Amino acid sequence: MEKSSRLEIKVGLFVFFGLVLLAVLIIQFSKGASLFRSTYALRLHATDVGGLKEHASVLLAGVTVGSVKNITLADDDKSVTIVLQIYQSYPIYSDARFVIESAGFLGDQYVAVIPVANTGTILTNNAEVPCQEPFNLQEVARSTQGVMKQINDTAKKLDASVTALHDRVLNEQTLASFGESITNLRNFTEQALATVGDIKQIIATNSGQVSITMSNAANFSAELTQLGASAQDVLATNSYNVNLATKNIADASATLKHVADDIQAGKGLAGVVLQNPDLATNVQVLAANLAVTSSNLNRLGIWGILWSHKTPDTNVAATVHSGSKH
Repeated sequence: MEKSSRLEIKVGLFVFFGLVLLAVLIIQFSKGASLFRSTYALRLHATDVGGLKEHASVLLAGVTVGSVKNITLADDDKSVTIVLQIYQSYPIYSDARFVIESAGFLGDQYVAVIPVANTGTILTNNAEVPCQEPFNLQEVARSTQGVMKQINDTAKKLDASVTALHDRVLNEQTLASFGESITNLRNFTEQALATVGDIKQIIATNSGQVSITMSNAANFSAELTQLGASAQDVLATNSYNVNLATKNIADASATLKHVADDIQAGKGLAGVVLQNPDLATNVQVLAANLAVTSSNLNRLGIWGILWSHKTPDTNVAATVHSGSKH
C-alpha cells in the first residue's frame, strides 16, 4: 500500500509540474503578454476597430512590442477604447501613429505603431492616444457602388448627347451641306492659286516697269524731302520778313477795322457823308453832274463845251439841267 501511494504521489506531482510547464509554454508562445516581462498600458481611441480582437499583436516596425488587452465601447457609444499592454523595454514617443492593419489581404488584424521623428515625449502608463481605423473593404465596396452608379449615369448622358449630336448635326442634310462647303472651298482655293499665279506672271513680265516705278517713287519721295528741307531753310532764312509781313497784315487789318468803326460812328468825311442825308444827296447829285460832264467831254471835247457856253445849245443845257435834277 505504501508503495502504491508513493507511486500515485509521484505521478500526481509529475502531472502537476507538466501542466504548469504546459501552461507557461502556452502563455509564453501565445499572443498574450508574458508573465515574466513588465508592461505598461496605453489607451487607444478609434471610431471602428473592424475585426481586431483581444490578444492581437502590437507591432513596432514589424517587431512585437505588446498585445491588445481588451476592447470596450466608450461611454458615448460612438467610439471604441482599445487597451494595449506594451513591454516596458520598448518606449513609444507621443508623435508615433497607431493604425489598425491586417496581415495580408484577409489575415488577422493587429495594431501597428508607426514612429515618425521620435521627438515628442515618451508615453507613460495609461496614456491616451488616437488610433486610425482599419481599411474597411465593405465601405470601399459601397463607395465603389456609388461611383459606378455615377459612371453609369454619366455614360447614359454621354450616349444621349452623342445621339442628339448625330440626329441634329451629323444628319444627311448637314453632311451634304458640309460636302458642298468643302467643294466650294476647294474651288475657291484653286481660283486663289490661279490668281496668285497670274499676279506672279504679271510681276515677272513687268518687273522692269515695276522697278522703274519704285525708283521713281523713291526719287519723288527724295525730292519731296529735299523740297521740305528747302522750305524749312527759306522759312528759317526769311523768318524775320515773314514775321514782319504778318505783323503788317495784322496792323492793316486793325487799321481797316478802325476806319470801318469810325465810318460807322460818323467820324471823318466818309462817316459824315453816310450819316448826313442832305450831304449824301448833294454828293449823289455832284456825282451825276460829273458823269454828265465826262460824257459831254467824251462827245464834244473841251472846245465844244466852251463854245456851247457862248452859243447855248438847248439840247446840252437840257441834258445838264436834267442831270442836275437827278
